[in-house]
Amino acid sequence: MKDTEKRVDDEAPEAVAEEAGAVNDDAAAEVEADEPVAEQDTEQDTEQDAGDEAVSERADESAEEPAAEAAEEIEDAIAADLDKARTEAALYLDDLRRLQADFDNYRKRTLREQTARSASASQALVARLLPVLDNFELAVSAAEQSRDFDRMLKGVEMVLGALREVLEGEGLVKIEAEGKPFDPERHEAVIAVEQEDAEPGTILDIVRAGYELGGKVLRPAMVKVAK
Repeated sequence: MKDTEKRVDDEAPEAVAEEAGAVNDDAAAEVEADEPVAEQDTEQDTEQDAGDEAVSERADESAEEPAAEAAEEIEDAIAADLDKARTEAALYLDDLRRLQADFDNYRKRTLREQTARSASASQALVARLLPVLDNFELAVSAAEQSRDFDRMLKGVEMVLGALREVLEGEGLVKIEAEGKPFDPERHEAVIAVEQEDAEPGTILDIVRAGYELGGKVLRPAMVKVAK
């Protein structure tokens, strides 16, 4: 009986050791089995990250392409507008140059026409004054020969009448002054005198006649004015 119990006691530690070894083997097996799973998960994560990066790169490329196209379109539009502006500027410059040339030609032509009109007017006036000159020469010659004062005076009066006729034909008008109120635009006072029967500011006498030409004062009349 004791022998049997002793054998049982001896066998028990061995059985426990065997069971412990089995447990350890199972744990090791489980660890070994878990390692490929972990490696597999890591590989899957790496592949997923790589895929995400590829998707992100494709998304970035897809986003960059419209932006690049839009930038190119803007640059093309700016270049087109610049070309258009340059073309319009060139056209405006040509128009300005032509306008300036036309104005210069007009100015020169107008100056020539004015000069020609002035020369023609002078020629016409001189031509009308030639008979007056002839009459003066005849009057002087007759006075030298006859020494007749009355005839000389009559000749001078005739010449004076002819001269006035020519000048009046050119638009010359004598300014009325004597007995008129003083007008500083048409009269020039050279002396002021007191006169009882005249109102102050009234023109008493003409010192030198004044004339208007074409409605404008050519020379004011020099007058005496009452105080």
